[in-house]
Amino acid sequence: MGHFAKVVDGTVTQVIVAEPEFFDTFVDSSPGEWIQTSYNTRGNVHYTSNTNEPSGQPALRANYAGVGFIYDRINDVFYASRPRSRTGVVFNSWTCDAGTNWLWAPPTPMPTEEGKFYDWNESTQTWDEVAGI
Repeated sequence: MGHFAKVVDGTVTQVIVAEPEFFDTFVDSSPGEWIQTSYNTRGNVHYTSNTNEPSGQPALRANYAGVGFIYDRINDVFYASRPRSRTGVVFNSWTCDAGTNWLWAPPTPMPTEEGKFYDWNESTQTWDEVAGI
């Protein structure tokens, strides 16, 4: 079985599991196209199923496609849309590492103090500690 993403105007609208042969007879009259994606690919690395161990196999289209992801036809990759806060604030300060891992990164790394949790504050461009999670 494989995973296939329905892409409409560069955005993933649906992801299904199917055999590639399914598309030999499947009739889809709605706009868009189906493009294969790999459940085991993230950050432009292919991992062994159900592990965090790189498989050594080539990554397929940089990341597993999720609904709302962007499909870049020129680079033939899927990547997430620009990150947002839980309240919907867009993180315009974050950059996508296009050409390398196709993942979004903040301007400064998140603190890693054990037992503490943080949210990105776009207005101050700092990490705010979150209490009580």
